[in-house]
Order: sequence, then structure tokens, then C-alpha cells
Amino acid sequence: MNYSWNWGVLFQSTGVGDSSYFNWILTGLGWLLFIAIVAWSIAFVLGSMLGIMRTLPNKTARAIGTAYVTIFRNIPLLIQLFIWFYVVPNFLPAGLKDWWINDLSASTSALISASIGLGLFTAARVCEQVRTGIEALPNGQINAGYAMGFSTAKLYRYIILPQSFRTILPPLSSELTNCVKNTSVASLVGVAEIISQMKTISEYTQNTIEIYTYVTIIFIVINICLIQFMTFLEKRLRIPGTIAGDK
Repeated sequence: MNYSWNWGVLFQSTGVGDSSYFNWILTGLGWLLFIAIVAWSIAFVLGSMLGIMRTLPNKTARAIGTAYVTIFRNIPLLIQLFIWFYVVPNFLPAGLKDWWINDLSASTSALISASIGLGLFTAARVCEQVRTGIEALPNGQINAGYAMGFSTAKLYRYIILPQSFRTILPPLSSELTNCVKNTSVASLVGVAEIISQMKTISEYTQNTIEIYTYVTIIFIVINICLIQFMTFLEKRLRIPGTIAGDK
């Protein structure tokens, strides 16, 4: 194999000022974290609301939650990002459309589209985790709550949600790491996140194996840190004798 190895490629000058390829990686990492944080915030809040709606006695609320999950889980993420970036802006009100197209830079609009698209896609998955956690609780607790005079809102606030969220912390950890990994798709709508930077550096230097290795390690480190944090939360929030607790 006639390949010129260069594990110090990240510290080579880009030829633009004093910057190195490592600076490009840091820039891409910053955008990755920004998209992941915004998308997960949307996914967790909206997904929790939809998950609760899918378990409410109200048929309309259940129908809305079910329709959302059916649509967003069955359309590939890439297509959803393209819709948010290329299609949705054309249907915005005139003033907002003009601001989006003429005032925002292409990179900013791509960043917003990617964050919203990924957040809405992940929300459908979080919704199912929340629904499953709620439905896993014994019906006896819910009936007892109503018998004690709790309203539906208070029942969810004080009895159902505190237990169900403890139960679903492990699967939520998987959804969180998936959200981080799925940020890589944002490069296809023009966001200069870490995958985009990786491709550019690889083309400039031809040290493809080294660059891919470094980026792989970055994703592994980020997700291991997230999993460790979620494991810490799981242990701290366990209630012995419950579904999510120790025996």
C-alpha cells in the first residue's frame, strides 16, 4: 500500500493566516455541539409533551401524538432536513421569508434548519420512550391517585412522570447519543460541522485515514462522556424497590 502516513496532519498550517487544520476541527466540533444541544432541547421538551399526550384519556390529544410519531418516524432524517432547508422557507409569511432568504447567511439558515429538523425527528423517538415509561407503571397507582382525588394534571406531575422518567433514563441515553451522531447529516445541507470539516481536510491533505480516525475518536469520547453522565443520573435518581431501582 503506497500511502504516506502523517498523524500530525491536524497541526499542519492551512495556508490561511496562522490557522492549522486543528482549528478547523475545533470549529466543526463547536457547530456539532451547538446543533446537538439545540436539537436535543427541542426533542426532549416536545417529545415529552407528545409522549404524555399519547397516554392521556383525551382522544384528540392521543390522535395528535400518534399522527406526529407516524409522520416523523417514517420519513428519513435526510429528507426531513432537505424539506426544512429547501421547502419550508418558501411557505413562510412574506416578511419572515424575506428575512430568511435575504438577511440570513446560507450557513446560518442551514444551521437553524438542521437544528430544527434533527430536533423534530428525535422528538418522535423520545415521545415513544416517554409513552412506554408511562404505560409501564402499574394501573393500580393511577387508579389510587384518582381515588384520592388527584386531577389528571396532578396525577402526572406527582405520581406518573417522576417514576416514568426514572424508568426511561437508559433508553433516553441511547436517544441522546443518536442525536449527537445524527448531527453528521447536517453537513449535507451546508453546515460546516465536524464531518464537513473532515471531508475538506481530507481533500486538501489526502491523509484520509488519519482524519477519519481522529473524528471517530472525537465522536467516541463525546458519547462515552454523555453515557457516563446519564449513568450517573440513573444511579442518583434510583428508588429502591421500583422498576428503575435496585432490588
